[in-house]
Amino acid sequence: MKRTYILVGILILALVAGCGVNKDYVAQQIADSEGRTDAKLTGVRDKTDANSAEITRLQSLAQQLSDKTDMAINEAKGFENYQVIWSGDIKFNFDAMELNETAEATLMEAGEAMERNAGSIIEIAGHTDRTGSSKYNYMLGRERAQSAKRFLSEKFGVSLYRMFIISYGELRPTALPDETKAASQNRRVTLQVWGNLK
Repeated sequence: MKRTYILVGILILALVAGCGVNKDYVAQQIADSEGRTDAKLTGVRDKTDANSAEITRLQSLAQQLSDKTDMAINEAKGFENYQVIWSGDIKFNFDAMELNETAEATLMEAGEAMERNAGSIIEIAGHTDRTGSSKYNYMLGRERAQSAKRFLSEKFGVSLYRMFIISYGELRPTALPDETKAASQNRRVTLQVWGNLK
């Protein structure tokens, strides 16, 4: 009987000791998991901050370029009396910068308007939908504007100093996301021919 009590006592001590080891093990696993989660959250926060800073930088750059274009039109000698004498826009397929036949027809009209008005200049602004990063959209908008500029140079011999390009990327949508076919409407280049009407 005494031996039975001793065995039960040893068993109880072993169980209590085992529970202590299990609790320590579980506590360590929880602490490790929390550490990994905190590290991941810190990484996500760092990436979010970096993206926000990049978006702010691109928005600032787009505004600076817009201001420079306005200054070129409004302050350059002889441009103070210029007005928009023709405007239009051309659309692009998703993630594309190549001109289609409709776009080329519109650019032909722009080129003809420039031929009729010696000394006219053209503002070519590239836009995108909201798909993709802000940096990529800025570059895509610029490439779309460059496509229009190349066409006018090749087809009409328009001097490069008469063509001003800018990219707004996704920053100036013409259609809001909840409107029908908003993305396709925002994939565009807007064109404005400025001339002296006096």
